[in-house]
Amino acid sequence: MKNTNNAKYHRNGGKYKTKKSEFISSSDIKNLPETTPPDDIIYGKNSVMEALSGDREINKILISKTNHSDNKMEDIKELAKAKGIIFQFVGKEKFSQYEGLNHQGVIAQVAPIKYVELEDFIEKHKDSNTSSLVVLDGVEDVHNIGAITRTCVCAGIDGILIPSRRNCQITSVVEKTSAGAVNHIDIIKVNSLSTAIQTLKDNNWWVIVTDAKSNQNYYDVDYTDMNFAVVMGGEHSGVSQTLMKMSDFQVKIPMLTNFNSLNVSNAMSIIVYESVRQKLTKGGEK
Repeated sequence: MKNTNNAKYHRNGGKYKTKKSEFISSSDIKNLPETTPPDDIIYGKNSVMEALSGDREINKILISKTNHSDNKMEDIKELAKAKGIIFQFVGKEKFSQYEGLNHQGVIAQVAPIKYVELEDFIEKHKDSNTSSLVVLDGVEDVHNIGAITRTCVCAGIDGILIPSRRNCQITSVVEKTSAGAVNHIDIIKVNSLSTAIQTLKDNNWWVIVTDAKSNQNYYDVDYTDMNFAVVMGGEHSGVSQTLMKMSDFQVKIPMLTNFNSLNVSNAMSIIVYESVRQKLTKGGEK
């Protein structure tokens, strides 16, 4: 039997013809977009709607600007609004990596972990006076989030708190970068950092922020006799003035040169491990 596909291949000079009448060489076949979906997305109108209707943790929904709206899409947007989930209208370049999927112009980015409610976290530690939390204010780099999570787990920090906006969320990339540490610590996501900080303060938590202009060094604070939350600012803007004003302590890491540019994950590690040193020195190891 004649192999017509093979004949077409030879007639076209060793090239396969695509639906768009474009030719690619056989050696490039292996470089076509992967059609296996990543494990941190849900795609297609029905699937996204089902995820929104259930209890799946959704970080963000991407909607193509070129997508024609219909009743299903309007339902997705309305339900996302009701649940406080961010949705963005993006250009086709954002969807290029999902070219092999029947996404219908809508993709939901989901979390590989289940977030903990702030109230549940506080309740869990209500009888403690040595619990600890790291709060991230605008940290955008996935590798920083991963490194911070690994350090927190190693140092026995009880939780990490992130805002739902203007901060990197917990994705499969973060999970991989953290070497799976995201599965070994409570991670809390809130809509408002200032409201969360006030809630912590109202429940016997002390708030420590980093500020290069502070007169107090990070090792001047006694971390062993209080529930504390260390607030770390983003890579570009640092801790917001709102949270700065709400803090109980403002500390700095002393620099021996004028090159004041410690990476946020490194700075967090220095402060967190001072609390570990103090606990071990005073016999307060968890």
